[in-house]
Amino acid sequence: MVDLGGRRVLDGVHLAITEGAFVGLVGPNGAGKTTLLRSVLGVVRPTSGRVVVGSVSTPDPGIAFVPQRHSFAWDYPISVERAVLTGRTSRASWWRRSDVDDWSAVVEALEEVDLIDLAARPVGELSGGQQQRVLVARALARRPNVLLLDEPFAGLDLPSQDDVEQVLLRLAAEGVTVFMATHDLVGAVRSCEQVVLLNQRVIASGTPAELSDPSLWARAFGTSADHPRWRSVVGN
Repeated sequence: MVDLGGRRVLDGVHLAITEGAFVGLVGPNGAGKTTLLRSVLGVVRPTSGRVVVGSVSTPDPGIAFVPQRHSFAWDYPISVERAVLTGRTSRASWWRRSDVDDWSAVVEALEEVDLIDLAARPVGELSGGQQQRVLVARALARRPNVLLLDEPFAGLDLPSQDDVEQVLLRLAAEGVTVFMATHDLVGAVRSCEQVVLLNQRVIASGTPAELSDPSLWARAFGTSADHPRWRSVVGN
């Protein structure tokens, strides 16, 4: 349960996620998706209950967060590799110089998202899809076990969405738990092995095949079950 500003944002959320799963979190605006991610991260403290990753209650250093793309100052004069390096600052004092391990983590992260050839490029010169992959690399520089993402496809064209999606699929295949809030309902059903329907509480959670009933989506989004959108999402 999470209350913010005197308002109940999440109520009775119970959710279990398998290690190494690629999970899509979907729901209408105001459903509490970002709040749930921030609760897992440990930034938002539940009013009651707790979040456990493995056997550790959050906050956990093994969790990294990829914010929405508009939250980063892309006009700041910084290179791709330096932007990714900022993902390491939380593990060290600002006044400590970056060491070999920091730079090794940066190189690993850039290779993971296929941007190593652009390491010296100013971030302001990148395309939207490349910028999104920089934010993923910035989180990966922490070498996390769990990666949380808030709307990673927002504002991207279809080829860029595909590029980011392939990175996330690869990370999940490598054992990183990927928990992604998204408005791309069709993409979540197509690519995620688990989908969570959220609207203040978990309406349903399961594989896309287990969520093939349009009425579940209608309950989550507050529409009628015969809305044509749900046929395109669940394939019925």
